Amino acid sequence: MTVTWEEHGWERLAAGVGRCRLPGWDCTAGLVLGAGTALMVDAGSSLAEGARLRSAAESLAGGRVTHLALTHVHFDHVFGAAAFAGAAVYAAVGADGVLRRGRDGLRHDAVHHGLPADEAEEAALALVPPRHPVSGELTLDLGGGRQVLLANVGPGHTAHDLVVLVPGDPEVVFCGDLVEESGEPQAGPDAVPARWPDALDRLLALGGDDALYVPGHGAVVDAAFVRRQRDALATRFGVS
Repeated sequence: MTVTWEEHGWERLAAGVGRCRLPGWDCTAGLVLGAGTALMVDAGSSLAEGARLRSAAESLAGGRVTHLALTHVHFDHVFGAAAFAGAAVYAAVGADGVLRRGRDGLRHDAVHHGLPADEAEEAALALVPPRHPVSGELTLDLGGGRQVLLANVGPGHTAHDLVVLVPGDPEVVFCGDLVEESGEPQAGPDAVPARWPDALDRLLALGGDDALYVPGHGAVVDAAFVRRQRDALATRFGVS
């Protein structure tokens, strides 16, 4: 029997492409299906959440998750990564160093935002730096005619922002927290505000006017929304 996206509480965006909005921080996780392959986009905020994501993804894929792309190194996007053992893990170049040196900071941030201390400690200890850094653009061939573009368009929300573009009709762009719909984009101490509008210009150039843009938090948006957010960020941070 075929399992539908909706049965797992996921939103189907295009053929073989979907996402879910996770509880707690309304963080998005994405899934792209290939031929005998499956790419997860972000991993959730804890090992337990990562395990639930993997179970749902593998039910939808009919096989294991083979690839994991991390859009940026914040706890709500990476703390479930260790649940995807055996997957090839991709992130923007430099993200591996953050994970090596910044585990205590990630753990502290997670607890500050409400993750139980034991879950934060468990996830921080289990983190493994991604072994596939992306500098510029990288095309993944998932088989069956499915190719996905990983693009290092940052810095912006962080110093190491990765987006995932899935060609199709429509094209789907997983933006990470470069774009947020459910609230004002968050600029923490690791943000690079002066470069954020440029990152969104690059994202829009890659995705185009007709793509679906999937923010790190909130509902799916269009190119016009991303342009408005780009202009608002430029005004907010005093850049052109």
